[in-house]
Amino acid sequence: MKPYAIPPFCFPTTVAFIDDNRSFLESIALGLDSRLAFRKFESPFSALVALNGAPPTPSIDEELLSIYRHRGECSQSHHVIDVNLDRIHRVVHDEQRFEQISVVVVDYDMPEINGLELCRSIKNPAIRKILLTGKADEQVGIHAFNEGIIDRFIKKQYPDAIARLNTAIADLQKEYLQQLQDALIHMLAVGSHAFLFDRMFALRFQDICKELDIVEHYLSCAPDGLLLLDSSGSAHLLVVQTEAMMRSHVEIADELGAPNELLRQLSNRRHIPYFWKTSGDYTPDYDDWESCLYPAQEFTGQNGDWYLYAVIRAPSAFNLKYIHSYSDYLDQLDAEARQGNPGR
Repeated sequence: MKPYAIPPFCFPTTVAFIDDNRSFLESIALGLDSRLAFRKFESPFSALVALNGAPPTPSIDEELLSIYRHRGECSQSHHVIDVNLDRIHRVVHDEQRFEQISVVVVDYDMPEINGLELCRSIKNPAIRKILLTGKADEQVGIHAFNEGIIDRFIKKQYPDAIARLNTAIADLQKEYLQQLQDALIHMLAVGSHAFLFDRMFALRFQDICKELDIVEHYLSCAPDGLLLLDSSGSAHLLVVQTEAMMRSHVEIADELGAPNELLRQLSNRRHIPYFWKTSGDYTPDYDDWESCLYPAQEFTGQNGDWYLYAVIRAPSAFNLKYIHSYSDYLDQLDAEARQGNPGR
């Protein structure tokens, strides 16, 4: 599979911390990333009830990919796969998207059930597991890691244990989301979203996300790009066009009798069109076409690939007025914690 540099979708998930020692849980919480969503469980059995009682982790692939059954393209030996890319950004309307527990951090030394036994008892194979061990339990952690029972182990005695924990959590949350979109990546590798696989463009994308404080993003089509949201739910659309796409905009607009000034603007590589009322191309209905052009920047990718991109604030085509933001979710967890529930 062609390795991707930018995942088609990414959103924050929740971490479960399990330890029968309340003071240890509280001390860990103080050193965590301030924007990490987590739940604390003092009872390992209560944690297992919560983890194993949750519905199986849905694969977004299952909703996006299906057998295309038109025009006789399918047979018993040949199938055409239909990829519904329009559904990717609709994940943003799922109010429970942040509630998925992606990583479990569990102490090994607990009297009722040790951390390794707890990890074995977690039914959902998608959940990543980190075992916290003491000096005497280091070999236990090594064997458990080699056997694939856990994904990381961290010794509590490390002077940088919390820093290591934050790094491990971030890495494993990425792995968790990656496995939800593996099949989708196979499909996109032969599609038009080449920028997802461009390592150089991924670095520029990281800068954009840092500048706008983005916490979640979703692949967009018509126009190609990524829908970006910050923790409060404010949205931007990163539109990414290739030279062929820009040429197509000019050709379609010319065929439909677009004003000469619009054709000139589309040809000079300084602006990207966002004709949001249609599928992305110009139509004569756009009397206000000037408002649909956005200042763009050129970028040359890792293999000399040329892109033109623009960042559009509050894109009109997306109905995002009533979404459940990540800040809303963090406030919800804080309220649950104040009420004595296993929130933050």
